Amino acid sequence: MGQPAKVLQLFKTLHRTRQQVFKNDTRALEARVKINEEFKNNKSETSPKKIKELIKMGFDVELLLRTSVIQGIHTDHNTLKLVPRKDLLTENVLYCDAPPQKP
Repeated sequence: MGQPAKVLQLFKTLHRTRQQVFKNDTRALEARVKINEEFKNNKSETSPKKIKELIKMGFDVELLLRTSVIQGIHTDHNTLKLVPRKDLLTENVLYCDAPPQKP
């Protein structure tokens, strides 16, 4: 896949993720403006190395949004109700400090 195709794919992916992550939050959904602004600011970039770095950063941001952001709704003065998306809910996995021993 060429760089222009990757840039377009990233643009679409960021907007889809924004819509899922900030669903029903009109203020946060305005991140659309920031996404569009960043792409517009770098539209004239010609260095393949710089473009590759920007693409990587964009996909890293998308992954961070998709895997780390949970919405909170103010229910009263000092209370937030967390609204995790189904794709964030995973099975509870036990943590172990010691690495597994090889037989």
